[in-house]
This record gives sequence, structure tokens and C-alpha cells, in this order.
Amino acid sequence: MPEKPKLLITRRLRDTVQARAARDYQVLTNAEDRVFTRDELIEKCQQVDAVLPCHSEHFSADVIAALPDRLKIIANHSVGVDHVDLAAAKTAGIVVTNTPDVLSDATAEIAMLCMLGAARRGAEGDAMIRAGNWDFWSPAFMVGRQVTGKRFGVLGMGRVGQVAAERARGFGMTVHYHNRQPVAEHLAKGAIYHDTIEGLFANSDVLSLHCPSTPETTGIINAETIGWLPDRAILVNTARGNLVDEDALVDALESGKLFAAGLDVFRNEPGGNQRISALKNVFLLPHIGSATEETRDAMGFRALDNLDAYFAGREPGDRVA
Repeated sequence: MPEKPKLLITRRLRDTVQARAARDYQVLTNAEDRVFTRDELIEKCQQVDAVLPCHSEHFSADVIAALPDRLKIIANHSVGVDHVDLAAAKTAGIVVTNTPDVLSDATAEIAMLCMLGAARRGAEGDAMIRAGNWDFWSPAFMVGRQVTGKRFGVLGMGRVGQVAAERARGFGMTVHYHNRQPVAEHLAKGAIYHDTIEGLFANSDVLSLHCPSTPETTGIINAETIGWLPDRAILVNTARGNLVDEDALVDALESGKLFAAGLDVFRNEPGGNQRISALKNVFLLPHIGSATEETRDAMGFRALDNLDAYFAGREPGDRVA
């Protein structure tokens, strides 16, 4: 029997995923479940034929240049691949895969949680009760914004954006979106397409970000573009933290230009942004968009499916480089 390929799994995955990996590969794990330093990541990769990383590991061009010839595939445990220099990987002859589709429902759920938490002042109310400070009620107490019947703007009408739009329709919201090009009508389901982000923003009472992180989208939410939103709009971000200029976001939240924001992602992760955390009109989560039992199993299995295909001599179904 041929020797099993050697696989580095950079973070602790679900037990079901770890068990399958151990059955089919010689697995090197990260017992402490911490982020490797750049040098540690390079050193660990010298010992293996493949690596299964998360978005917390950064395969920049200089890291890829230091990888051994034996390492042939980076099978990401994520749908986003902004942590991997795809051009450098392609030049090095390293296959890169991701895990699309399987996390759309879970991430869209978190978008709805962020929207409702922001609109209905969820974090503020929770903190008040936990601190024992709820000693008053009146019709003017803790009044938020109702989302039913409002306009739900989707920036990036991909898989997650489409599911989020469907969930928003359940609240009677009208869906507007911007994409590089319109999606097919059976996917748009009546959503109104805007060919510019300015047009989308002007028609978004709630703006939900679902676009990938690219050089073009980095900082796409900034002082100028926030100005295009209706007054007292709500911003939701479950995509990537670097889409948002966080200083501009704080200014808009403090001034009242934005009513609130619901955020699952930040420029600094882990940790977040203490200026944002100090505000009452934000609902914050620690990047848990895909953190359900079902989805984390599915993501791990999808990454292993890609590895299985590669080492069986087949084209991985989710190859991105």
C-alpha cells in the first residue's frame, strides 16, 4: 500500500473532520490551536505534501517562495482566499482550493442577526440587563428602527448575498443589489440591480456587505461612500473587515449619519476595534459567520474532498489557482 500523503492542518477542526483526515492522511496538527508565526508556518510546511489552513494563516508571496517543492496543494478551510497570494501560488505550481456554497446559509443567518441586533439595539439592551441597570420603561424607551418594509441593499450578489437577500424578503424588505454584472433573474428573484455602488447605496436603508476582499473593494466603505447612504441607514458587514474604513465608520456612527452597524468582521482580528466597541449603536460578533456545527463539518469535508481529488489524480472541484 502506498504511503499516505502528509498533511498539515493549521488549526483545530471539528472532531469529525479531524477523524476523517487522520484516516486518510498522515496528519500534523496544531495542538495549541494558535496562529503560527510566519517562520513557524514555513517550518511546519517543510514536512508535508499538503496544507489545510484557515483564513488566519497568511500565504504571502514570500511565504510561498519559501515552501518546499513537495508541497503541492493548499486546501483552504474558507471560501475567501484573500489570505493566499494566488498569483505566487500559481507561479510556484501550487494548487489552491476553497470551500464555496457550504457556508452561505450560516453566514446569511449572521447577517440577519447583525441587522436585527443593530436595528433593535440588541447589544445595548443585553448590556443593560446584565449590568442590573434596567430600572425604567416608557413608550420612548429603547426605540430602534423597524426593518420590515425597508430597502435591503446587497453589495456582492454571490452565493451568500443571494441567501441573505432571500432571508431579508422574509421581513418584507425590498432587495436592491450591485454586482460586477447583473445575476440571472432566477437568482435575482426580482431584486433591483444598480450598475453603480452610488446607486445602490442611495437605495439602501440597510446595506449588507457580501463582496470579496480585493484591491478594488478594500476601503469601499469610507467617508465619501457612507455619504451616499440615506440618513440613519444601517451597515452590516459579515464579509471582510478591510472593506470598511473604520475611522470613517466611527465618525458616521457618532454623528448620527448611520443609525447603527452590525459587524462580524474587523480589520484587526482577533481583537476588533476599541473605538467601535465603545459605541452603543453597534452590534458586534467575533467573526463567527460560519460557526455552526453543520457548516464547520461541511467546510472541513469540502476541503478534504479537494485534497482527496488532487491526490487521486483528479481536478479538485473548488480549485481557484
